[in-house]
Amino acid sequence: MQYQSGPPPSLDDVPMRRAKKSPGSGWRKAVHHVSGGAINPGLSAEELRLQELVARIRQPVRGDYRIATLSLKGGVGKTTTTMGIGSIFASIRGDRVIAVDANPDFGTLSQRVPLQTRSTVRDLLLDPSIQRYSDVRRHTSQATSRLEVLASERDPAASEAFSEEEYRAVARILQRFYNIILTDCGTGLMHSAMSGVLDLAHSLVLISSPAIDGARSAAATLDWLSLHGHDHLVRNAVVVINSPRAGSPNVGIQQLREYFLSRCRAVHIIPFDAHMSEGAEIDLHRLHKHTKRAYVELAATIADDFATDHRRYQP
Repeated sequence: MQYQSGPPPSLDDVPMRRAKKSPGSGWRKAVHHVSGGAINPGLSAEELRLQELVARIRQPVRGDYRIATLSLKGGVGKTTTTMGIGSIFASIRGDRVIAVDANPDFGTLSQRVPLQTRSTVRDLLLDPSIQRYSDVRRHTSQATSRLEVLASERDPAASEAFSEEEYRAVARILQRFYNIILTDCGTGLMHSAMSGVLDLAHSLVLISSPAIDGARSAAATLDWLSLHGHDHLVRNAVVVINSPRAGSPNVGIQQLREYFLSRCRAVHIIPFDAHMSEGAEIDLHRLHKHTKRAYVELAATIADDFATDHRRYQP
């Protein structure tokens, strides 16, 4: 009698045919439904692409990941972009995502979510009983996407005095409870808190319009960052060009895209969306499908950096 040498066969060695996933839309879904599931054409190329984007967005984060959204010029969609990115992350991922308003000039981030509290960053700092997530949650408002927002100080004099050390203290609190922290920065690079924002950021999202002045401001921002010790943020930056309403003056977007790609990691064009331009609460379900898809692609690009070890850049 012969005995088999080596370990016994495992189920892992048995070839198995994986069932195709059911199509979610279009003619493939119709055929699958009409045939009672007997005919499964599989997922379309678009559905497979969307699955790949979602998988990238859901990549694990090492501790927490900090994103600074920045523009030297107002009115180019910086706060809107912060909300768009944060909303996609919060709705697709299963962990906690928060956006902090660090604008010293009466920031409007909290106006983009249903207001659930009158608390601001300063109230969070003055709270002596922050021990668990629920203690922080008392100071935030939450959008329908699950994105939380921490509002800026409403008193212009007090918000202008918001210091670098106070921003760092807020970040230390949030790092204990949130996996992704977005900071909606002001338009000035010289106010006190900005130094802390840039030092602590893992990545930068720079907002530009396709208008000449907006593009020049964005380029000047990159120059300033490179000259002040943040060249790693410039190289790793993702530039967002917000398309204007039809009929608005603009320069060639393709030329802008090529310029920014020569200096930064990626460039994304976000189409104009009437809902996003309202300046009110943002609901992902009301976005045009092309706008939502553009934000999903933007979030996936940012998430590609989650696995990078940024410790060598931290002060």
